Amino acid sequence: MDASACNSRIKSPDMEKKEKWMGYLIGPAGALLLNAVMASYLNVYYTDVLKLTTVWGGMFLMVFPILSKIIDAITNVLMGYIIDHTKTKQGKARPYLLLAGVLLPITGILLFTVPESNETLEVIWVMLSYNLFYSFAFTIYNMSHNLMVPLSTRNSEQRGVLAVFNNVATIMISGIIVALIFPMLILPRLGVDKSNWIHMAVILSILALPLTLLEYYYTKERVTEESAVDEEVSTVTFKEQMRAVFADRYMFCLLFYFLVYTVGSTMKNISLVYYCNYVLGSYNDGITQTMVSVIGGIPMGIGIFAVWPLAKKFGKRNLTMAGFVLYGIGSAICCLAPTNMVIVLVGQFVKNIGGLPCAYVFMALMADTYDHLEWKNGFRVDGAAMSIYSIITVTMSGVCTGVFNLLLSTSGYVAPSLVDGVTVAATQADSVKNMLTFCFVGLEIITSIIVVVLLSFVNVEKGLQEKQEEIAARREAKNANK
Repeated sequence: MDASACNSRIKSPDMEKKEKWMGYLIGPAGALLLNAVMASYLNVYYTDVLKLTTVWGGMFLMVFPILSKIIDAITNVLMGYIIDHTKTKQGKARPYLLLAGVLLPITGILLFTVPESNETLEVIWVMLSYNLFYSFAFTIYNMSHNLMVPLSTRNSEQRGVLAVFNNVATIMISGIIVALIFPMLILPRLGVDKSNWIHMAVILSILALPLTLLEYYYTKERVTEESAVDEEVSTVTFKEQMRAVFADRYMFCLLFYFLVYTVGSTMKNISLVYYCNYVLGSYNDGITQTMVSVIGGIPMGIGIFAVWPLAKKFGKRNLTMAGFVLYGIGSAICCLAPTNMVIVLVGQFVKNIGGLPCAYVFMALMADTYDHLEWKNGFRVDGAAMSIYSIITVTMSGVCTGVFNLLLSTSGYVAPSLVDGVTVAATQADSVKNMLTFCFVGLEIITSIIVVVLLSFVNVEKGLQEKQEEIAARREAKNANK
């Protein structure tokens, strides 16, 4: 294959229009959509279609996600190490998008093609396919994808724009399909028919390949290219990079904030389908979850145009802190009457207004911290920091899934059944409904308070431009002496 065929289509030292739209909006949509569907509905497939809640006395669905995420955490550290020690003309992270583009479709399909002839074989297949997707394929994609914004440019304003487009891909594209179209049109047709779920998985998995390739061709690692002549980077060990990450107050607080936020949002996302089916509405009614997603999600669309101008005026940290105050207030409104549709929708609307800064500017704030650490230590820590970020994402996903499934089992959850080709939902006990209510609308009040406190210590934007100028001056002086 001609090496030039793998070159980035982005040539300019400044952000290009096609870079925003193709590389950061449309390109990531395939992999992010596939992952969003898995995050929202794979556990439903396990509990309601495969009926794994009874395996090992209900312990399997608690233990296996947690153990799997330990493996995932290890592979994230390895992937961070690999990225930081990769040197190619196409960058250190971008090349792995090519590999992920091939692996995601294969492993995505394997997740749903679980044989049911034997329980032992079924359990083994679930564990292997889950880890092939999350610990291998998606780890490779997620690590490289999340580094595209920090490595795209040192221009803080351009980087912020790319961060917004990147999050639009997550929130608007995958969110619209997963949160609106799925519960309204697709879930009622899937029911608990396994073949329908497999067909859905095949379509989404295949779609990920061409779009991931689009992301590869229309992104560019300008920061990596700047550092290409700096041979000192290769002498810094991964241990030194990790030490630099944990020794910095800003990075530590940001990562801890992300951990707390991830716990709350993951529990909410896992419980969403169950909460809408058994507390707020009826099973797969095609209306309840759609209403919660539409009314609660409207601010996410409006915020595309408002959040970055506000961040420029008030600062990314300050805007995010104010947002989480609203986030907690919105959750509290939902708790006032968790079975009342109107009150829950009002609360969701307020909460998602508060969630705008986190959704759209967090990665730009992380990128600022990367530059701060480079100024402070004299070397980049992108792969090391991103491995920790990804470890938080994957381990909390497993821990929260395991805890949620344990709560389902111990509170007395009864899975729906397929009778004469028709899905019939069971009536859930009050203990189940109370648990679902806390997971969906109660926990995030607590996490919001913690996040506001942590962000008060993150003043990384102060003096950032001067630090970036000093980094550039150091590089110019070093190159001049060569």
